[in-house]
Amino acid sequence: MTRMFRHVVLPALAPAAFFLVASTPVEVLGCLNRGLMARAIAMVSVIGGLIFAVKGGVGRRRGDPRSHRWAISALILAIPPAAFVVRA
Repeated sequence: MTRMFRHVVLPALAPAAFFLVASTPVEVLGCLNRGLMARAIAMVSVIGGLIFAVKGGVGRRRGDPRSHRWAISALILAIPPAAFVVRA
């Protein structure tokens, strides 16, 4: 896997999955199931974003020039929780 794939494309799957679930009609999944799925995706995204932010912060303190990649991943993973709060 390339670094771009690992740090941008894989974390971008969480917002894609979130918006796919959020835009699904209620008749397909049901209101409760849609909400639970969106909440689960947002929570997993929060946990992953926090882990990536810590990794980026530790790398930045050590002077690692590649630490900005972890910050990009954390920002991408911050999209579903922010959208969850806005849509709720």
